[in-house]
Amino acid sequence: MTPFLSVLTSVVAWVVAMLVVASVAVIGPARLSETWSGLRDRLWDARRAVAVVCAVLIASAVGRPPLLDVSRLFGLQATAFIYGLEGGFVAWVQATFATPALTAYFSWVYVYGYAFLLAFPPVAYLALPRTTTFSRVLVAYALNYGIGLVLYTAVFAHGPRNVMPDMVTPLLFTTQPDVMALTSEVNVNSNVFPSLHTSLSVTVGTFAVLTHEEYPRWTPVAVPLSLSVVVATMYLGIHWLTDVVAGFALAFGSVALAYRLVEPRSDPGVPRDGPEDDQPPSEPNASD
Repeated sequence: MTPFLSVLTSVVAWVVAMLVVASVAVIGPARLSETWSGLRDRLWDARRAVAVVCAVLIASAVGRPPLLDVSRLFGLQATAFIYGLEGGFVAWVQATFATPALTAYFSWVYVYGYAFLLAFPPVAYLALPRTTTFSRVLVAYALNYGIGLVLYTAVFAHGPRNVMPDMVTPLLFTTQPDVMALTSEVNVNSNVFPSLHTSLSVTVGTFAVLTHEEYPRWTPVAVPLSLSVVVATMYLGIHWLTDVVAGFALAFGSVALAYRLVEPRSDPGVPRDGPEDDQPPSEPNASD
């Protein structure tokens, strides 16, 4: 088995196992059974949001390689500016806090925890009586990827491990070299501004806080895990603090836009007594 397939298999196995445990503990068997029986109707109800996120993911996968060349040739060359802005902050983080135990934890979080963090919300929110939150999460994901792709094209910048190789160690790749076979398929070392690991993780954490009433057990898992991913991006030498700050801004902006674009609506046959029904339905939107 190639290193890529080996790592991919490991990630899938971890994520599936965590999804099973979280689904039972957070969603509950009764709600899971109800969701399964009405799965087709729920997916159809959220079809526009599903189509949007699929289209953006495909566009990102297809468009990123050629757009990288555009960024290299015509993008804003921001590496020197970012380095001048924050200097050796990431190097200080590693020099101050790096230990074998933390490196193992943050490496696991960056790859496996992050994949689970993104995979669970669609499952959980699809299980709610209405598809509003499910649609909002998908739209927020699409906004993160879409805006992130535009910024990656407009801003060309290398990460701290490339700029300060004598001060910043690529800890993820030195401790788990096989992971490079997977990360190289979805990232390049000039895709650093903003940090999508940060923006997507903070997006999940924000939704967890906003939906605490629906899933009180998810919030104390999602928030620490999302913040761990944020720290991991710098601890492992992959992103600048500037990338992380931009990732926070992108996350909050994407969540706010998702709430504006996807408004609550009445689902046929479902009593209007849930917390998502605090506003009357308006014009058709992504949750229709």
